[in-house]
Amino acid sequence: MPSTTRITATLPTDHVAELRKLTDDVSGHVTEAVARQIRHQLLGDDLRRHEEEHGPFTGGELAEAHGKIFGSTSPSTGADAA
Repeated sequence: MPSTTRITATLPTDHVAELRKLTDDVSGHVTEAVARQIRHQLLGDDLRRHEEEHGPFTGGELAEAHGKIFGSTSPSTGADAA
C-alpha cells in the first residue's frame, strides 16, 4: 500500500452532499479525481512541449490520435453525427 498523508480540504457544502450520494468512500473518490487531474496536467505539459519542439500537430496526426482513442480514424463532425 502506498504511503498516505492526511489532509483537510474545504469544499462547498452542496458538492459534499452530492459526493456522499455517489460514494461511501469519499477519500477514494477524491484520490481518483486528483490522480486524474494530475495525469491531465502532465499530458497537457507533454503535448505543449512536443508542439514547441516539433510544431503544431498535423490533421493526419490528430486523426490518428482520435482513432487510437475512439476507435475511428476519421473524427465525426456535428453534421455527420446526426
